[in-house]
Amino acid sequence: MDPQKMSYEAGQAQGQAQEKTSNLMDMASNAAQSAKETMQEAGQQIKASAQGAADAVKNATGMNKN
Repeated sequence: MDPQKMSYEAGQAQGQAQEKTSNLMDMASNAAQSAKETMQEAGQQIKASAQGAADAVKNATGMNKN
């Protein structure tokens, strides 16, 4: 096989590997961002539930006099 062709094909393979790596990194970054957003939403829901529970206790005990 001709050395120039081998060098060209090695360069092509390296370029494809770099592109795949870049795509995997993007996918991992997107997954991490999505997980972060999901956790933030869950945190907000828990916070709202806790506030609702606290308000229910205040209402039930007559402590919620505004």
